[in-house]
Amino acid sequence: MSNECGSRGGTGGMLWLLGLIGAAIYFVGNSEGFWPTVLAFLKALVWPVFLVWKLLEFLKV
Repeated sequence: MSNECGSRGGTGGMLWLLGLIGAAIYFVGNSEGFWPTVLAFLKALVWPVFLVWKLLEFLKV
């Protein structure tokens, strides 16, 4: 008998969702106008890329 709930990786997905919401609030809160707000949503989608890039830059890898 299996003890699976049918979902895998829920914690990582939830952390990503919370990060996405937080980034969207931050970027949209600092934008003015329609197109800067659209750009803010796009930045909120890709913020982990910049995080890893800056981390690797810091570590000089």
